Amino acid sequence: MLGIVITLVVLAVLVFWVIGIYNNLVSSRNRVGNAFSQIDVQLTRRYDLIPNLVETVKGYMGHERSTLEAVIAARNAASAGLKKAAADPSNPEAIKELAAAETSLGGTLGRLFALTEAYPDLKASQNMQTLQEELASTENKVAFARQAFNDAVLSYNNACQSFPGNVIANNFAFKQAEFLEIEAPEKRAVPKVSFS
Repeated sequence: MLGIVITLVVLAVLVFWVIGIYNNLVSSRNRVGNAFSQIDVQLTRRYDLIPNLVETVKGYMGHERSTLEAVIAARNAASAGLKKAAADPSNPEAIKELAAAETSLGGTLGRLFALTEAYPDLKASQNMQTLQEELASTENKVAFARQAFNDAVLSYNNACQSFPGNVIANNFAFKQAEFLEIEAPEKRAVPKVSFS
């Protein structure tokens, strides 16, 4: 009789232990989704600002049509990537696609802003200055949201990889999440140093 009671107690402890690990994995995955929702809000705001920027620039830079079309195409690709990633923020492929689309969008926006330097009237436009300030502010918010997301991904991945969580994660199909790394083209460029 005592043997049966001890066996039942050990089994009950094991079941509760597995349930605890499982619940920790679920809660970590949910934190990843919650952190991604902040990125979603900020990137959606950014995507909403871009058509206004293009309309403002269009009047001044009519002959730079290919650049304006590239910005809109990159914005649409990034918006589609955001929707796919928002559906499942723990999907590594969706996050990689979003990161690539965001990198492309950043590059095309960089080219657009470089072209605006040649148009003094455009640079002086209050509307253009306001849009640039709003985009810069949004970029900062995206960076903070991305850091919070990556922290949540790190915590979730640690829970999935650490023993005994990895055993539970593998048996219940918890997959590791992907960090959201958006590379700015200027970060990859080698700085020019001149001592003359």
